[in-house]
Amino acid sequence: MLRSISSAKYSVLVIISIVLNINILGGEISDKVDKILKQSFPGEISYKVKKFIIPSRIKYEIEKASQQRFFKDYVYEYRIFSGDSLIGIGLLDNVYGKAMPITFLVLFDVKGSIQNIYIVKYREEFGGEVSNNSWLEQFKGSNWKSSFQIGKDIDGISGATISVNSITKGIKKLTYIYYKILENE
Repeated sequence: MLRSISSAKYSVLVIISIVLNINILGGEISDKVDKILKQSFPGEISYKVKKFIIPSRIKYEIEKASQQRFFKDYVYEYRIFSGDSLIGIGLLDNVYGKAMPITFLVLFDVKGSIQNIYIVKYREEFGGEVSNNSWLEQFKGSNWKSSFQIGKDIDGISGATISVNSITKGIKKLTYIYYKILENE
């Protein structure tokens, strides 16, 4: 016998399923990131990926500066190599859109400037325009010193206000991680 599930309970089940798929069955995400890395860096490259646990002493400082909490206590760090030389670092994270997580990847050069940004998985019904390369291009060359002010430095998108705010703050957080932690290694 089938029982009906309330829409609120169904929404919770969907969100739990999505979060579990990101953490446990991340094949789709890791396949997309692999493809992005190979397209973004010409020639023969290799990379090492690890779960980077954000130290709590820095986590809250970054959250305050970016005005956004972290989705988890970690991000995924990709160190990209050409031979033995480090040529870039990628940070993969999630931010909340209106109701669902948005998975994105920020690629940095070895000096901490943004080379490129990719929306790896967009799950919301509206606001997907933040995935457009033409909108993401405006972040190139930014670093932790950049202000990331929507309407001044960053263009807004009509109908995608929540996604624009979430992604912009998420990118800002990752530039702080690069500066506060990775740059000093």
